[in-house]
Amino acid sequence: MFATLKQIFAPTNKDLRKRILFTLGALLIFIIGTGITVPGTTNITKNLGFLELINAMGGGGLKNFSIFALGVSPYITASIITQLLQMDIIPYFTELSKEGPIGRRKLNQITRYIGLVFAFIEGYAFSFAFLGASTAFEYLYVAIILTAGTAFCLWLGDQITQKGIGNGISLMIMAGIIATLPSMFQTAFTSLMGANELVWGILKFVIFVILYFVIIIGIIYVQESERRIPLQYANKTTGSYGSEQSFLPIKLNTASVIPVIFASSLLAIPATIANFVNKEGFTNFVTNYLDYSKPIGFILYIVLIFFFGYFYTFLQLRPEDVADNLKKNGGYIPGVRPGKETENYISYSLSRVTIVGTILLIILAIIPIIFTNVTKLPSSVSIGGTGLLIVVGVALETYKQLEGSLATRTYKKRKGRLR
Repeated sequence: MFATLKQIFAPTNKDLRKRILFTLGALLIFIIGTGITVPGTTNITKNLGFLELINAMGGGGLKNFSIFALGVSPYITASIITQLLQMDIIPYFTELSKEGPIGRRKLNQITRYIGLVFAFIEGYAFSFAFLGASTAFEYLYVAIILTAGTAFCLWLGDQITQKGIGNGISLMIMAGIIATLPSMFQTAFTSLMGANELVWGILKFVIFVILYFVIIIGIIYVQESERRIPLQYANKTTGSYGSEQSFLPIKLNTASVIPVIFASSLLAIPATIANFVNKEGFTNFVTNYLDYSKPIGFILYIVLIFFFGYFYTFLQLRPEDVADNLKKNGGYIPGVRPGKETENYISYSLSRVTIVGTILLIILAIIPIIFTNVTKLPSSVSIGGTGLLIVVGVALETYKQLEGSLATRTYKKRKGRLR
């Protein structure tokens, strides 16, 4: 890590430093925007409950009812829908997913349009729920501002991807969660400290902090673990001097933090509708059965993480495509025939690894929820596990990209000297 930082600050990597500074500047704009309240409104004083995840991902913007109150959460909801539609539900989406970069570009554009539609609907729902008695024009005014805020966040994420260090949307989510961590730890400390329980309160807070570090270590282990399937190529011999063994790496958690984000965002939709409808019966139903701090919502949360973990892994790493690519390049798995047998072998291996990885991901996601229920912490602290999964996952991915970029630059420089 220190070697990587030393390379970044080397005089020859001025371009990379500019990209990092641009990324930090863009994220600073995002954080500043989360503190700018929508004109004519005030901060939300009541408990957000299940909407705390949206608030955390938006850097506390929802609690402040800022111009970035929705953040990129509508885009995430839209991503869930477009991903599901690619599973042979709508042929047009399935065809786009198979068209390579051009198809992905079109899908991304469609996802953004759907995301902006969701942003307007959610903006209107939140304005109706949190502003109280107002006119239809005032609701519309706030909804348009919140939609514009989401559009700006998506544009800012694109700028980070193109001119910064990449992963624009993910980095914005990570920055938003990090921005809420200090207040979250302050809330946890205040809640754990009882009136006459100074020593016991401090002990509980220390356990809380240790638990966070344990989860971070667990996340790193899950994210970095992989199974390597040995490969051979017809034009290579493994016994040759200096030759390296080729592998097909299958990560223990190929889907990364996507299942947790998808599951949390999907369960947040009923809470958003409940705020819009503002009916006591429906609100109680959502609170009692769809809140993951309650037994039924907790089980549903686990099921959704498992489903999205399994589904998204096979969507990202298609056994059929991997088998076809190996066959085209003259590669094969020792002891397994090319074609259908290779596809079945990869599918079986991927399925077993994914089940283990998803179970570990579920454990990491639910530990803080169980802890906060036992200690009776407020809902603003209960999303700690999800937040850490996102932060650590994005941080690891970004660090690897920086390492890859530095390695590429070093290789090009050495190649230029040899010439």
